Amino acid sequence: MSKLAQDIILKPVITEDSMERLPNGKYTFEVAVDANKVEIKKAVEQLFDVKVAKVNTISVKGKQKRMGRYVGYRSDRKKAIVTLEGDKTIEFFDGMY
Repeated sequence: MSKLAQDIILKPVITEDSMERLPNGKYTFEVAVDANKVEIKKAVEQLFDVKVAKVNTISVKGKQKRMGRYVGYRSDRKKAIVTLEGDKTIEFFDGMY
């Protein structure tokens, strides 16, 4: 069973570092932990109607957090830095940089 594009791309990552990459055509998204680069590329192309040149992924371990004497961990997550082909941009990010 194939995954939907909305299940792969969870949300955009809005940080200083990701905003500095926007003029270079690099967009950062939080993606499903089990998604691979091919699925991420297809999902971005389908959702935003752009051509993707390259996808870089980063797996981020959950941080340890305490509530009193109890110790737990935040969820693991995965980020993807997507590089676009050509001059086309993703409209959601326009005007942010």
